[in-house]
Amino acid sequence: MEVTPLQAGCGAEIHGVDLNALSDGEAQAIADAHAEYGVVFLRGQRLTPAAQLRAAQRFGAVNVNRFFTPIEEEPRVALVLKEPQHETNIGGGWHTDHSYDNAPAMGSMLYAVEVPSRGGDTLFANMYTAYESLSEGLKETLLGLRAVHSSRHVFGAQGAYHERGRDDRYHNPALATQDAVHPVVIRHPRSGRAALYVNPGFTLRFDGWTELESRPLLEALYRAAARPEHTCRFRWEPGSVAFWDNRATWHCALNDYPGERRRMHRVTLDGPALGAYRTEAPLAA
Repeated sequence: MEVTPLQAGCGAEIHGVDLNALSDGEAQAIADAHAEYGVVFLRGQRLTPAAQLRAAQRFGAVNVNRFFTPIEEEPRVALVLKEPQHETNIGGGWHTDHSYDNAPAMGSMLYAVEVPSRGGDTLFANMYTAYESLSEGLKETLLGLRAVHSSRHVFGAQGAYHERGRDDRYHNPALATQDAVHPVVIRHPRSGRAALYVNPGFTLRFDGWTELESRPLLEALYRAAARPEHTCRFRWEPGSVAFWDNRATWHCALNDYPGERRRMHRVTLDGPALGAYRTEAPLAA
């Protein structure tokens, strides 16, 4: 097994591992790299839905997404699909999975079943280095702040995904009723590093602030986090796997393959409530 960090803002490639037959040592090394680099990539995997589920369960308990349509063979595996006739894709903006939940998802494992002839890459952004790049004064301002996250404006009946023709790939809009409040800066429980925990997809405002008051600072944080030096880009092939840490990264699926099909299978893993990660003391990089 070999872990090779990318020459980019985040991510590492892992070679010499078959997710169908993970040893305990390999699983431990993958978990360490996952926490350190934010996302790990494995190519040449051959995973049935059941095998992907077993591999993901080596790293945590499965969180069944209540909005994604599941695949037919296994209701705990979500379908991430864009057909040739679809104009919009899934996950086509910077976001962090499940930040709208009181106990957000720890990680997500995405497996490529069918990819377009070109395009369809996924971008990732490093929330460790995003935080580290901020001025000391802004870091001090953010410590102790909390932010409100929601799914209503995305997955609800009047949300963006239903307004833009993706409701054939989503269900249960009536369940998009929850909001969650999380620390703006967290200490990652495995790596011990500080990470910025707000995202353009689901964060609405700072707790105790109005959306209008929150917007300038949130947009400044988003611009800082999405700078090229914090990002990497993954080119998918059939059999590729990306396993990302939702506490340490954002991701964005590019929609640049009109008229082609892209089918992915996603397993999401539970994480604890982020209140335990909160800190109001200065954090070392």
